[in-house]
Amino acid sequence: MRLLPRRPPSPDAAPAVTDVPGAATSAPAPSDERGPRLQRGIRTLAIASAELLLIVLGLYVLGEILGKLWVVLLPTIIGLLITTVLWPPTRFLRRHGWPPALASATVLLGAIAVFGGIIALIAPQVVDQVETLADQVGGGLQDVQDWLQGPPFNIGEDQIGDTIDNAINELQSRAGDIAGYAATGATAIGNGLINLVLALVLTFFFLKDGPRWVPWLAAQTGRRAAPHVAALSDKAWTTLSEFIRQQAYVGFIDAFFIGIGLWILHVPLVLPLAVITFFAAFVPIIGAFVAGAFAVLIALVDQGFGTALAVLIIVLVVQQIEGNILQPLIQGRGFNLHAGVVILAVTAGSSLAGITGAFLGVPVAALIAVTYRYTRDQLDGKSPEVTDDGNRTQISGDENGVSLTAESVDAPGDRGPGPEEDAGE
Repeated sequence: MRLLPRRPPSPDAAPAVTDVPGAATSAPAPSDERGPRLQRGIRTLAIASAELLLIVLGLYVLGEILGKLWVVLLPTIIGLLITTVLWPPTRFLRRHGWPPALASATVLLGAIAVFGGIIALIAPQVVDQVETLADQVGGGLQDVQDWLQGPPFNIGEDQIGDTIDNAINELQSRAGDIAGYAATGATAIGNGLINLVLALVLTFFFLKDGPRWVPWLAAQTGRRAAPHVAALSDKAWTTLSEFIRQQAYVGFIDAFFIGIGLWILHVPLVLPLAVITFFAAFVPIIGAFVAGAFAVLIALVDQGFGTALAVLIIVLVVQQIEGNILQPLIQGRGFNLHAGVVILAVTAGSSLAGITGAFLGVPVAALIAVTYRYTRDQLDGKSPEVTDDGNRTQISGDENGVSLTAESVDAPGDRGPGPEEDAGE
């Protein structure tokens, strides 16, 4: 038998495993992943921080731009709010054959006449009773002084006199600051009048040319952006209209019932206080509180503590009934804003732009909420559309431009004159 020679092992061959009794086999040590995981976490945090900084920077730049353009934006916003009030009667006249310019001018001048009539009606009452109230303020202060001198405070007359003297000295030392505040207030009143006049002029053009706004804007923005611009215009107009309508209802309810209570209690300045209560309702939550406090103060000065307490109870009862029963029924299509958001919006608006900012804070917050919800719906895949009284107005575009494929809206959120009326304009 012939034996074959053994081949030498190949240098590339794996070494043979020899089973050795008692030898232990060990697995390779796992790689340490904590380092790469920490790096990924730091990278993610850095990206999120950079995005947040970019968002804050963008908001800051936007705020600066809006601040520079506020002198133009303020009368425009006021004009839009006035237009939401005056559009229904203007639409009524236009449907009955009135030319757009004549209908707009008639309604606008009529609204100015009504507002001027209200001022002319309440001004004599204020002038007649302001002197009486001024005399009664002195008596009220004396009553407060007597009350402080009695139990449980037992404050001496000398202490009260020293406090009053210190207050007078403080006012005299700040006479220059008070004069500066007065000049600033006079300047603000002048600017307010200029903004009001400009807002009324813009209101006339909004009323006259409003039906052409959405189609024109859709044609200018292009095929892809047109549906979104038109839908947002419709939702913004509906939101502003709902705000004015709802707050007018709320203000009327508050003014009517609080005015009746003041009349029964023989509190002076009933009509001016009712008017103030009505307009204060356009600043939600805080406006009602300020108007009620003003009514209680007048009752305290004129009638005393008992009548003031009765007025306070009436104001609280009316506001509770209005806020918990009537307002949810009235605001069927409300803003879906939490009460905390409303208070923060009013506070932020008043700190940025005073009374005007307090009035505009809630509408602006509502418009921001509308924009956010619309963007959220688009991210969920919903197609943009303009709804009008249950009918849809779809916007389409091609290489020749953008057009409304259904009946175009007369104003965002309102159906107005038909195509034959717009064609005749």
